[in-house]
Order: sequence, then structure tokens, then C-alpha cells
Amino acid sequence: MTITATAPRAAAYRGRLRWWTELPLVAVIYALYSGARLLVRGDVDDAVEHGADILHLEQLLHLDPEHFFNQLFTDHAFLGVPADFAYASLHYIVTPGILVWLWLRRPTAYRNARTWLLISTLIGLIGFTLLPTAPPRLIGGGHGFIDTMAQYGSYGWWGTDASAPRGLGHLTNEYAAMPSLHFGWSLWCGIMLFRYGRHTAVRVLGVLYPLITALVVMGTANHYLLDVLAGGTVMLLGFLLAPQALRLVDVVRARAGVALGRPPRVAPAEAGAGGLSATVPGPRRAPGKGADAHTGGDASADGSGSAPGSADDASRAAETGGINTTDTTDGIDDADLSSAAVARGGEHAGHGRMS
Repeated sequence: MTITATAPRAAAYRGRLRWWTELPLVAVIYALYSGARLLVRGDVDDAVEHGADILHLEQLLHLDPEHFFNQLFTDHAFLGVPADFAYASLHYIVTPGILVWLWLRRPTAYRNARTWLLISTLIGLIGFTLLPTAPPRLIGGGHGFIDTMAQYGSYGWWGTDASAPRGLGHLTNEYAAMPSLHFGWSLWCGIMLFRYGRHTAVRVLGVLYPLITALVVMGTANHYLLDVLAGGTVMLLGFLLAPQALRLVDVVRARAGVALGRPPRVAPAEAGAGGLSATVPGPRRAPGKGADAHTGGDASADGSGSAPGSADDASRAAETGGINTTDTTDGIDDADLSSAAVARGGEHAGHGRMS
């Protein structure tokens, strides 16, 4: 007996996801991030007080490396200038690039990864709202921090207002340090590269990128260490909530389909649809007695033979050697995965008649 399984095309894993619907969704993520930072400015005095409190707590815990890295970047332009470029650009280039890469090369991971990023960003925006926080460079009070973006502003396009281009500082909220989504997004990118990258260099980059980002955001005096840790916590919460959110979306979609009278969606499983066909040998059955020995077929309990390939045989074959090609390793695909076509080949000695 042989079992033929058809693996679905990569596009089948995306279900109803289409690039013309995903692009606006990604744009919404960025708009929420930028818009909320702009609208939720908070009281400046409260933001400065919150920033000073965070720094004081770090000093009590002896966890305040910001001064060291900031001094390092301000004393050495060959470190400070690249750090400023990284802070002002990578955040907005690498993250969308990873999303596009997942869409094209890792479709089974895309939906969950995108949802994880979206939920984490929304949680971060709640943090901006509830706890407006001034970054180290803006707390003043003789704390000794230097704004490297302002110091090396002549090298780039940014001005004195964080990473905003010159003349557009009024379009950004400088009091949204807690949590650090710069680090949170870089952590998400690093995990995607490490988990789904096939080459060692890509995985090493996945480890280095969030670590370098953490050094950059602290050395440029834009975030505290606790901001970085909070950014990591936000990403953890998003990771835990993403599967529940996807299940809720699937349930709502299914119920809406039933209410609208739409039939269940079943993806085609033919190899001709572009899938990969694999033939796997199934378990060989020992010669039976009675009707089995005379006919080469399967005998039922009442002695009547059933033809090879019958529903009864197919059921037993599926129970013993069936293959389910639905990819659940990422836990992220909806009900659009192609089902495997299981066909039982003939290894019977012959097709005799019942005497």
C-alpha cells in the first residue's frame, strides 16, 4: 500500500490574505504608532518627573548604564554618528523589510508574526498614554546626558527633535520613551531572523540587531535601560496574546460566513495545482485467514469482502498511515490550508471472487 500526499503551494498558507489588504494594515500600524506619539503628548512636567524617577530607580538598583554609553558616543564620533543614523532610520526600514520577507519567503509564519507585531505596538501605545516619559536627554537637572542627535546633527537629516527631519520636530512626541518600541521592534525582527533564517549569518544578525539597538537607544540618550526592558515585556505580551487574537478573528469570520450563507472554504488538494507530491510507503498488512486468504481482499466481520479502495479500507488506511500535511508548527494559519489527498495503492495479491 502506498500513500500519496500533496503539499500545498506556499500561497495557500496565506488563505485570504492579499498584499493589497496587508499593505494598508501595515500602514495602519505605523500610523497608530506615529499618530499616538503625536497626539498623546502628556504634560511636560509630568513626563520629566517620570523620567527622573526612572533614572533614580535605576541608580538605586545600580542598573544605569546610560551614562557610560552616552559618554562613549559623545566622545567618539566614529561611534556616535553611526548610532545616530541607526536610530533615525533602521527602525523604519528593517521592520517593514522583515514583514515583506516573511510574506514572500515564510508565508506560514507571516500571519502570526504580523499579528504579534500589531498587538505589541498597540500595548506600547497604551504605555505612551498612561506614562508619558521624558528621555534622558530631556530631563535636565544636571544629570549629565548629552543629546547626540543634536551634537551630530550636521551629519544627517535630523534636527534637535529626536529623529525627526529638520523642521518637522512638531510632528513627533519626544515624551514617549516608555516603553522603547525601538528596542521592541528590533527584538521582534531579531527573533524572526533567528527563527526563520536558513543561513548562519542571518541568524547571527538576528541576535546582534536587538543588542545593538539597545546600545544605540541608550547611548544616544533617547531611552533608559528600564525603557528597553519594558519594550521587551511589551513584545512578550504581544506574543502571548497573538494566538488568542487570531482564534477570535477566525471564529468571528466563520460565524459571519455562516450568517451570510457562505459555504465552507476547502482548498484544492490536487498535485496539478502546484503542490509537491510525495509517495510514502504505508504499513504492509500480514496475510489474513479465511476470506482474506482466498480473495486477497479485506473481509468484514460478517465474512463479506470489501473491494480494495473502498470507504472502509480508506478509513483504516487513514487511521494507520495517513498523513496530515497541514502545517501547524507556527500555530498561525487559518482554515485555508490545503488538505492532503490520501489514496490507497494496490498491493493486494489479486482480486479474486468470493466462492
